[in-house]
Amino acid sequence: MKVKEVMTTVLITANKEAPYKEVAEKMIARDVSGILIVDDQGLLVGLVSEKDLFRILYPYYQSFYERPEEYKNFEEREEKIKEAFTHPVEKFMAKNLITVSPETPIMEAGATMLAKKIHRLPVVENGKLIGIVTRKDIYHAILNSHLK
Repeated sequence: MKVKEVMTTVLITANKEAPYKEVAEKMIARDVSGILIVDDQGLLVGLVSEKDLFRILYPYYQSFYERPEEYKNFEEREEKIKEAFTHPVEKFMAKNLITVSPETPIMEAGATMLAKKIHRLPVVENGKLIGIVTRKDIYHAILNSHLK
């Protein structure tokens, strides 16, 4: 099977300048764990996932090691989300994206996701964003084809 057989083509996107709150609201409303980020020309420039939100709320090891007192008040850490919500999503998004083509075998796409510890891959053809494929898409396609 190829990615084009299992990918989603109805895309949920947000502009890179959108505030994080707007993107988070879109994720919740659409019940997705990640959103593709585009520039003003509609070109793919990043991706935001729920993991990116966790990175904002929890310290990197180095920060915690250098200033542990700043991270011991968990209620205060939770309040940081209000500040983060006002920033453009471009500040928090993943920028160095791995993409696949519609002709990529789904087993290759799945292997890439496992190796890189990611859950979704944008599908690009001739430089244009045309879809997205997730671990769930691949998992369901493989199981459905072999359970019949």
